[in-house]
Amino acid sequence: MSRTVTVGIDGSRESLAAAEWAAREARLRALPLRLLNVWEPVPEPMGRAPVLGAEGEPEPEEARGREGDHGAGVGKVLREAADGIRQRHPGVDVGVDQLTGRASEQLVKAAPEAELVVLGSRGLSGIAGFLLGSVGLHVVAHTERPVVLVRAGERAADEHAPGPAGAPVAATPFRPVVLGVDLAHPDPTLIRFACEAAAARGTALRVLHDWSPPPRSGLRERPGLGEDLDADLGGMDAAGLSAALRPWRLEYPSVEVVEASRRGKAAEHLLEASRDASLLVVGRRVRRSPLGAHIGPVTHAVLHHAGVPVAVVPHN
Repeated sequence: MSRTVTVGIDGSRESLAAAEWAAREARLRALPLRLLNVWEPVPEPMGRAPVLGAEGEPEPEEARGREGDHGAGVGKVLREAADGIRQRHPGVDVGVDQLTGRASEQLVKAAPEAELVVLGSRGLSGIAGFLLGSVGLHVVAHTERPVVLVRAGERAADEHAPGPAGAPVAATPFRPVVLGVDLAHPDPTLIRFACEAAAARGTALRVLHDWSPPPRSGLRERPGLGEDLDADLGGMDAAGLSAALRPWRLEYPSVEVVEASRRGKAAEHLLEASRDASLLVVGRRVRRSPLGAHIGPVTHAVLHHAGVPVAVVPHN
């Protein structure tokens, strides 16, 4: 079965922005697009509860709509979204699926058939960023496929460099893809995803690694360290990052890889770098333990505060 770019859609501004991003991504990857809506039925007792009218009196049965009306409304949302995407992205194969159940569970079940899952997330008032709800957090934490979060208001032009007038336009080259890596666990799944995203966009890949000095006790005994410990440790980290990326430069010669090793907090540096990025890529280690799924503090911070689409790639 051919993999798809699967996007969850419910008619909200954020889900429609996610669907537009997913359509552009499907075109870049030459993959079909799957629009997926999950209808969560109202529990039976709640469904039979009287609906109050303007004066506080129960509305007559015929004024409430019949069983299935909500499902028909959901179908209309899917049809209108699909028709609009087909018009704006004529080269993309668009399919729709209507499921019933809990949205978070159904999206996780649908994920194995997808190349990646795309979800919308509301922008925070007053600042760029995400307000990630329980469905998004559940899907990110429980699927083993990449998940991309797209904020409401995301436009195609936002992913491109400024044009002659100074404003971003879709005709200019893509902004770089930014990747955060952990040199202790430089998983190939994560790095390959970022390389392929950069290659598809014809843009550079900026790779960031942040380091912190270990406890100073016994530090002087480490070979190769001189008087300027920060400079020496920074040099060692930069060399390790360069070595980890060397095979990827050979595998993706068309992608310009720009690396940066910095001392400090990873989330802060990733958020700063993402301001000039088309996509921010971070990892999530898959933990199969009784304690349940875990997103990780850096990825969690990035998800809530980045102003660009964020891809979360699960890896071992």
